[in-house]
Amino acid sequence: MENREKSLLELRPVIRNAKVNSDTLSAEAFQNKTLRPIAKFQNDLLIEMFKVYINYRKNKFYELSLENKLKYIEEAVKKDAKLRRQVQGVFIGLFSIEEYMEYSKDYKSFNKRINNLCIERLKSNIQLFEKV
Repeated sequence: MENREKSLLELRPVIRNAKVNSDTLSAEAFQNKTLRPIAKFQNDLLIEMFKVYINYRKNKFYELSLENKLKYIEEAVKKDAKLRRQVQGVFIGLFSIEEYMEYSKDYKSFNKRINNLCIERLKSNIQLFEKV
């Protein structure tokens, strides 16, 4: 089990501006130490998942204006329970046991943070969702 923990932590990129100080709230510390590095590491998978989601939803995304595409991303992640659970699984699967125990103490709050990180990532990569 120690090998799994070590391997998981070694996979994650370092995010230099994700500071954790002694006065950082525990939820924010968890976000900066765990969730943000996982989001960065899983970026390509999150993008491909959303492409599949667009296709599953009959490609209506492609007909929207830029502003409406941004709204679509937010609504999809926040309101589609299947997509939301899938996104959360992408993060949870890369938690160490200790991180999972921390997550389980306030999973509702952390799920919101996961969703928001995913939305930010998808929106910042919107150019990758152009129909080819």
